[in-house]
Amino acid sequence: MIDVKRLVILRDLAEHGKVGVVAGLHGVTPSAVSQQLRALEAEADATLVYREGRGVRLTAAGTALAAECEHVLAALERAEGAVRALDHDLSGELNIGCAPSALNAVAAPLIAELAALHPRLRPRIMQAEPEDAVLLLKQHSLDLTVSYRYHLLGAPPPSGTTVIGLFHDPLMLAVPERLREAVGLEGLGVLRDHAWISAPEPSTCREMLLHACRNAGFTPRIDHSCGDLRSALSLVATGQAATILPGLLCDDPPTGTAILPLPDPGRVIEAMVRAGTESQPAIAAILAILTQLAERRPPTPPG
Repeated sequence: MIDVKRLVILRDLAEHGKVGVVAGLHGVTPSAVSQQLRALEAEADATLVYREGRGVRLTAAGTALAAECEHVLAALERAEGAVRALDHDLSGELNIGCAPSALNAVAAPLIAELAALHPRLRPRIMQAEPEDAVLLLKQHSLDLTVSYRYHLLGAPPPSGTTVIGLFHDPLMLAVPERLREAVGLEGLGVLRDHAWISAPEPSTCREMLLHACRNAGFTPRIDHSCGDLRSALSLVATGQAATILPGLLCDDPPTGTAILPLPDPGRVIEAMVRAGTESQPAIAAILAILTQLAERRPPTPPG
């Protein structure tokens, strides 16, 4: 019988490619990871990894076995959900990740609704960007996360997860007020020589800005990095920079800032859980509330 924990180690090695990284994820030494992999090879009666220089690579058998890991984990999650469904008392602690830009629009009303409908559930909100939230979800440090994906970047949902789309969030261009008319007449290209503000690397928000500008025929000169894009509006108000940011962050901009819609399809705000956990009663209750909150939102104004 194959040990599930060892199977997870193999999956993580397939994803990250380095024993040291996998050891860090699991809080063990690299030698412990190697020992677990050797034990897994004995259980599977197959060679799963081979040495290549200072690293390791998966064999065809290792790749095939790692690919089955998510199916196994999802089945186990569903089995746990079937047991929990017999207990109709929704109680306990739930760790919920949330992208910073969705804290006000999604996390706050979610907490209020949970308190009213399921007071015995104790949600714990953790601010987490999508890049970090997926890893925390797979490590069971999060039970659910509210995340986003940019349509422009075309990234598929992460493996081993179930994603529920909530609502569309358009992209907006923030420029100094004096440039409103020029941008309206000539489009994004008029800003090719202007200074830009973006999220620090690595970031999907930064990738989105680069794609949008390159689609307009230029590579932006990013002079300023700002992790809090809402605060970046204050820099735009000085008249010296521009930025692109989600519509959720554009309410009540400072004086001197013009907010203009972009034709880009924007991003989708979504809830993400480990595959198989969506049927667990507590998580299903949260997903139901998130869906209802999304349905109550006013329609996105035309760009």
